[in-house]
Amino acid sequence: MPKNNFMNEFTYKKFLEAGREGEFDALFDKEVEDVKREFGAKYPMMIGGKEVYAQDTLAEKSPIDGTTVIGYFQKGTRENAKQAVSAATESFKTWRATDYRERAALFRNAAEVFSKNKFRLAAVLSFENAKSRYESIGEVDEAIDFMRYYADDLEANKGYSRKTSLAESSAKSQLGFQGAPSNAEKVVISMKPYGVFGVIAPFNFPVSISIGMSVGAMITGNTVVFKPSSSDNMTMLTGYTLYKLLKEAGLPDGVFNYVTGPGSEVGDELVVNRDVSGIVFTGSRDTGLKMISKVFGAGSQKVFIVEMGGKNPAIVSKYADVDTAVSGVASAAFGFAGQKCSALSRVYVHESIKELFLSKLIEKTRSFKIGDPLKKENYIGPVISESAYKRYIESVERIKSSGRLLYGGNAVHTGTGGYYVEPTIAELRHDHELFHKELFVPILLVDSYKNFDDALQKANDVEFGLTSGLYSKSRKEIKEFSNSIQAGVVYINRGISATTGAIVGLHTFVGWKGSGLTGKGTGSKFYLQQFMREQSISITK
Repeated sequence: MPKNNFMNEFTYKKFLEAGREGEFDALFDKEVEDVKREFGAKYPMMIGGKEVYAQDTLAEKSPIDGTTVIGYFQKGTRENAKQAVSAATESFKTWRATDYRERAALFRNAAEVFSKNKFRLAAVLSFENAKSRYESIGEVDEAIDFMRYYADDLEANKGYSRKTSLAESSAKSQLGFQGAPSNAEKVVISMKPYGVFGVIAPFNFPVSISIGMSVGAMITGNTVVFKPSSSDNMTMLTGYTLYKLLKEAGLPDGVFNYVTGPGSEVGDELVVNRDVSGIVFTGSRDTGLKMISKVFGAGSQKVFIVEMGGKNPAIVSKYADVDTAVSGVASAAFGFAGQKCSALSRVYVHESIKELFLSKLIEKTRSFKIGDPLKKENYIGPVISESAYKRYIESVERIKSSGRLLYGGNAVHTGTGGYYVEPTIAELRHDHELFHKELFVPILLVDSYKNFDDALQKANDVEFGLTSGLYSKSRKEIKEFSNSIQAGVVYINRGISATTGAIVGLHTFVGWKGSGLTGKGTGSKFYLQQFMREQSISITK
């Protein structure tokens, strides 16, 4: 029987509510030291349950200091990707036939395995992409939530299979046509897996998004070739750790294959390989559209389940609680140095409160400590790479030439190495290119408005439609915003964050317009159906 007793993991919240924050910190700090002891090891790819090594390796360094070698990973090739596709294709023959209840039970068990190892996985994550302990443990919690939520959903829908029938007609006909009298028919309507999915993961959520995408495919009966971020934004150790934990939970060989290597080789092979039925991808819009165009332009077909970034707005009304707005805007814009697809990057504030709002926002932003994210007191760590740093500096220079730099705009020398920068607030006109281009760095752009309709028009006037926020006590404005905003995830008067922090089972996470493709999001009742195709089988007596 379906359990359907889903509850969020909420690790930090539970520790804090129990007055055990010190224990939380001690557990994380212990794992930080344990993880350090394993730095510099050499890691294989895992294909069909076997270790596979390439001719060359990739040295992954922590963005915290830019020098610490986390490990050496395989520089996989197109041939390695083909090998993984073959292994996944072979495993699909038995995995697809595994009863849905068995698959659900396996991933419930995996959630327990992840829960027992959460602090270690969070420590690995913090070293790899420089998240704070709070961001990292929250991400691991989200991965655990995805597994439990999807297990419950699969069981609640009985594996997405149902039966129906047609009674035998008392009349007879020698002719066949639509609606003709017939014998009794029994019909089974089922959602069935496609086959092999290529899962191409991002650097910024290499645990939760990777697990969400991969488990979505696997729990519905598909097999996976998983490629973690392996370029200058490397998160290969989290990917390897995911493999080990899933294996510990009992996942059969070949269902989840782990292949590292450049997108030009491994990623491209997954896209063009005709034995790959679908691609699950989170990343830039340009990359997503190029993959889709390449497949369909070649006369081929694949399922694409993609999330392609955002340029997320918030409107701060003259009816807003300014302090609540400041809190939500600051955390949404500058948490994890703005490197979230859901991060807030543009604000439209009513002209009557603009100066008050900006002064409070600058004061709040100034309080954020910048430095080594492994240290409890620091809120903002480094940007992920040199290319991100250059994008930040170039954007600041453009702001200086076209607008008003209000706060930040400088590199920060912490003494640890790495690319640390100040959270930046600037005034620009909405028609400036930076108001429309995803930057993925801690830069918040502000413009003012007179009429609420103008603010709504500006908020919608980008090619993206992922998240959005509103601060207003006006019921009329709330209704108008809710009815008109073009975004998949909408928050109103949310003090904890204006645009980030979707909770599995509470908020669905879905992109509209250029932020997505299917209009169906993660952590929702519609997500798993994207990994299956419907089939009707009728048997006449």
